[in-house]
Amino acid sequence: MPIPSLDKIGASDPVPDASEVVVVGGGIAGVTAALFLAEAGVQVSLFEKGQIAAEQSSRNWGWVRQMGRDAAEVPLAIESLALWRGIDRHFSIDTGFRETGITYVCRTPREIKEFSSWAETAAKSGVPTQIIEGSALARLLPGIHGSYRMALHTANDGRAEPGQAVPAMARAARRLGARIVENCAVRGIETSAGRVSSVVTERGTVRTSQVVLAGGVWSRLFLGNVGVDFPQLRILGTAARVDGVEGVPDMPVGGGDLAFRRRLDGGYTVALRNANVAPITPDSFRLFFDFLPTLVRSWRELKLRVGGQFVTELRMPRSWSLDQTTPFEEIRVLDPVPHEPFNRQSLIRLRQAFAAFETARITHSWAGMIDATPDAIPVIGAVEAVPGLFLSAGYSGHGFGIGPGGGRLMSEIVRGVTPCVDPTPFRLSRFGRAKLVVAGAAA
Repeated sequence: MPIPSLDKIGASDPVPDASEVVVVGGGIAGVTAALFLAEAGVQVSLFEKGQIAAEQSSRNWGWVRQMGRDAAEVPLAIESLALWRGIDRHFSIDTGFRETGITYVCRTPREIKEFSSWAETAAKSGVPTQIIEGSALARLLPGIHGSYRMALHTANDGRAEPGQAVPAMARAARRLGARIVENCAVRGIETSAGRVSSVVTERGTVRTSQVVLAGGVWSRLFLGNVGVDFPQLRILGTAARVDGVEGVPDMPVGGGDLAFRRRLDGGYTVALRNANVAPITPDSFRLFFDFLPTLVRSWRELKLRVGGQFVTELRMPRSWSLDQTTPFEEIRVLDPVPHEPFNRQSLIRLRQAFAAFETARITHSWAGMIDATPDAIPVIGAVEAVPGLFLSAGYSGHGFGIGPGGGRLMSEIVRGVTPCVDPTPFRLSRFGRAKLVVAGAAA
């Protein structure tokens, strides 16, 4: 069975003739950008080609963490966690957020070295992370197998419900005046005097001077049609829901090859941590040298696979006129097939770590496409080559947890106000090929 549940937001709003800001994409990046823009009094319209949060934003693990983030991402993770803590009360919604803490357990010398190193990053950043060893580990995680020698614990991290949270945020944005239009693809943008002047949707043209592209894995294709080369690849992440488990912690727990999170429906979301499929596609060759350092560094975590997706993307048009049907209309919801060996292995690893998982059985199995950048850090900022166009994408599997902070930062960049965190690490121009595009546009 596919993902266990995804809330609906109600009837779609009509397409407006004009909007101060248009957001393209109804995942957490786009929805939170629209939410904070609407809260600031900006007239904003969000367009989603399918259903709100139907792709990776409802297919992720539901972890909300600071722990383990890249140092450049930590300030945004801290900001996001602060927003998660208050978002339900502030907007009168229920995202399912719980501040449970999160723990990473270590068994091998390599894992111990990795997490001990991150503890130093936490200390510098003010993240309340502790190294747990010996009897303290047994008290924190009752029933854990004795082969686990150390853990890293962050008490103020937490969890939320992906299929519930993003639709709730979208409904809140709508109450604040945002238009939310589902099943309506944006085909592209039009410019006048060198800057954005409108978007063209499958149902007509909408005048606007500012567009936020938050298209997840579709962002590279969309940008390519306006001449912007965004280095982004798709990674397949697989997860499952299990039930029949009692007596394990409420907090999310991860290790070198295991991960679980308690769900509000009584089950657990489980996954094989550090295991993803990297489909070989035409973009794998176009972006080979951009991603080569990541492949060398993370080869243990990726399973390269040649399959039908190569042919699908080879046949997919990379450019089109705005009166043509686009790939965004051909594929309303990207629903990839899960890699079931990962789910079976995840249960084996969990049973080895916690006896409570001996009785676990899989009730649902699903996959989602993660949009990855070469440095695994998102782009949140202006597309300099196209004035009036902004990008919030490439969250590399971190989007659910840091989504609220990313949405707030994006709204502040669009409005030209002081940002909540330094946006410099998230600039598109940090990528060499993006700099070449900008230079070419300016010539």
